[in-house]
Amino acid sequence: MAEATLDGHGHGHAVHDAPAAGVVPTEAHQEHPIKLYMVVWGWLFVLSACSYAVDYFGLHGYLRWSLILIFMMLKAGLIVAVFMHMAWERLAMMYAIIVPPVLVLVFTLMMVFEADYTLFTRITFFGSGP
Repeated sequence: MAEATLDGHGHGHAVHDAPAAGVVPTEAHQEHPIKLYMVVWGWLFVLSACSYAVDYFGLHGYLRWSLILIFMMLKAGLIVAVFMHMAWERLAMMYAIIVPPVLVLVFTLMMVFEADYTLFTRITFFGSGP
């Protein structure tokens, strides 16, 4: 494969960059800037501090658990996206890894509602207990 280029003076030069016979080109290695990793480390530190602040300020009930789970999911998302290089993967690979945990969460939520319904119907038809 030959490619013609022009230099700054308008003269053409032929550049021969054909691979040698029998040499198989390898995939280029992509390196990410260190700044990206440092920013992610910073965000992980901030999210961890917020998670600890929930306990420090003594929040209770659903607010406490909701905040802890939100911070946990944000940290897990950052780790998977950047440190496990998921942000640079094909969409099919992302779906293969991300969809199953989301479905587990959906089915768990469905089981929670089903358990409440079952408890409600047992109390309604059989009474509150001995």
